[in-house]
Amino acid sequence: MGLGAYFRLVRAGFVLAREGAFSLAEDQPIPPSAKALVGFARLIEKREVRRTGRVARLANALNRLGPTYVKLGQLLATRRDIVGPDVADDLAKLQDAMPPFDPALVPGLLKEALGDKAEALTDISPPVAAASIAQVHKATLVHEDGHKETVAVKLLRPGIEARFRRDLDGLYALAGAAERIVPGARRFRGRHVVDTLARSAALEMDLRMEASAISEMADNTRDDPGFAVPVVHWGQSARSVLTTNWIEAIPVRETARIDAAGLSRPDLAHALVRGFLRHAIRDGFFHADMHPGNLFADPGTGAIVAVDFGIMGRLGKREQRFLAEILYGFIQRDYDRIAELHIEIGYVPSTHAIADFAQALRAIGEPLVGRAADEISMARVLGQLLDVTELFDMEARPELVLLQKNMVLVEGTARMLDPRFNMWDAAEPVVGEWVRRAVGPIGRGEILLDEGRALLGAVRRLPGIAARAERVLADIEADQQRARTRDPLLTALKWGGLLVLGLAALVLLFQLVG
Repeated sequence: MGLGAYFRLVRAGFVLAREGAFSLAEDQPIPPSAKALVGFARLIEKREVRRTGRVARLANALNRLGPTYVKLGQLLATRRDIVGPDVADDLAKLQDAMPPFDPALVPGLLKEALGDKAEALTDISPPVAAASIAQVHKATLVHEDGHKETVAVKLLRPGIEARFRRDLDGLYALAGAAERIVPGARRFRGRHVVDTLARSAALEMDLRMEASAISEMADNTRDDPGFAVPVVHWGQSARSVLTTNWIEAIPVRETARIDAAGLSRPDLAHALVRGFLRHAIRDGFFHADMHPGNLFADPGTGAIVAVDFGIMGRLGKREQRFLAEILYGFIQRDYDRIAELHIEIGYVPSTHAIADFAQALRAIGEPLVGRAADEISMARVLGQLLDVTELFDMEARPELVLLQKNMVLVEGTARMLDPRFNMWDAAEPVVGEWVRRAVGPIGRGEILLDEGRALLGAVRRLPGIAARAERVLADIEADQQRARTRDPLLTALKWGGLLVLGLAALVLLFQLVG
C-alpha cells in the first residue's frame, strides 16, 4: 500500500474521531492498549457531537468521508451480527445524497460513453438528483423518426471507480491492521466485509447491470396492479450511462402534494407493501433499496413507481417458500411449523429440538396477540427471528438480512403514507395466496418437478462422470505398471554400478601394489 493510502487512512481516522464515532467502542471488550487509543481519539472529538446520539456521529463521519464510506455504512446496516441491532437500524437510514459534479462535464462524458448516439440526447438539464456513485439529469431524446421524448439520464461520477479502488485499498489495510492489533476483531471478518463492498460497488458502477435489473423487474411486474418501473432506452445506455423514460410523479415523502393530487395514501401504502412482497416471495427478485427517495406516486395511475435499481436482492425457490411460510406461520401462530421449516431447510441444525425452538419463536409471536395490527412491525418480527435463530446456531443468511433491512424501509414508508397502516392485513393476501399455492397440488407438483429435473441432470452427467473416472483409473493403473517395470531395472542398474566401481577399485589396487 502506497503512502497516499496511509494518508487517506489517517484522514479517515481524524474525521471519525472528530465526529465522535469512537464512542461506539465504549464498554466493548477490547485490549487496554486499544482502549488507550480510543481515549486519545476522543480527546479531539467536537464538543457539539457529545449532545447527539452515538450512531448519528458515525453516520455523520461516513457522510463526510465520501461515497466509499457511505456505501460501507449502508453495507454494515445489513450486518446486524457485526455492528449490533441499534447501530444497524440507524445506519439503515443512511442515504447517499451528495453534491453534484460540474454539469459542464456532461456532454463530454456522454460522447465518450455513447459515441455518435449521444447526439440524440439534447436539452440536458442541471442535475436533478445526485448520489454517491452517479447523478441524474433530465433531457430530451430525439428518436430516429424525429419524435421527441423526455428522459432521465443517469451518469457515473467522473473518476468514481479510481476513488473506490483507492479507498478499498485503505479499508483492506485497516481491516488487516485491526485483526493484528485486536485479535478479537477477527470474528467480525473485516476483510470479508470489504470484499462484499468491493463486489457490490463493482455491480453498481456498471449501469448496464442496473438496466438489466429494470428490464427483469418490468417482465416480472407487467401484470401487477399498483407498481411500475421505468423503461430503459438501450441505445442511449452504456457502462457509465443509463437512459430511461422520465417519470412524472410525486415523491412519496411529499404527502401534502399526494393529498392535493387526490391520491389515496392508504391505497399507495398497500400497493407498495404488496408489490414488495410479490417481488420477494413470488419472483425471488426484489429492489433492495426502497427508501422514500427512490419511490414516487404516479398521479395518473395511482401506482407506486420505483427508481434506482443499483442494489437488488435475490431469493431461491427454497428461500421464497421458506419466507412465505414463516410469515404465514406467525399470522396463524403456528410456531411448531416455523421451527420445523428452519430445520427442514437446514438453517438450524437438526441437533436442536423442535419443541425448544418453537418455544423461543412463541416468545416472539405471542406478545403480538391482542395488539392493534398497526402497532405490529413485520420488519421487527423478522429481525427478532434472525436474532433468535442465531442462538440456535443458524449462520447469518445475507439474502435474508438484506430482505429484512429492505422490509424496514418499506414498512417505514408505508406508515409514513398511512400512520394507521395495517401491515399484516396488507401482507395476508399475497403471503396467504403463495402459501396456499406452495403447499397445494400445484406447489407440490413444482417441487417434484424441480427435484425430477435435478435428478435428470445428475443422470445425464453420469456417462461423463463414468468416462472421467475410467480415465483416472487407467492413468493410475498405467502409473502402477510403470512403477513395477521401473523398479527391477533400477535395482539392476544399482548393483551393476556397484560391481563396476568394485572392479575399478581392484584394478587400481593391483596397479599400486605392482
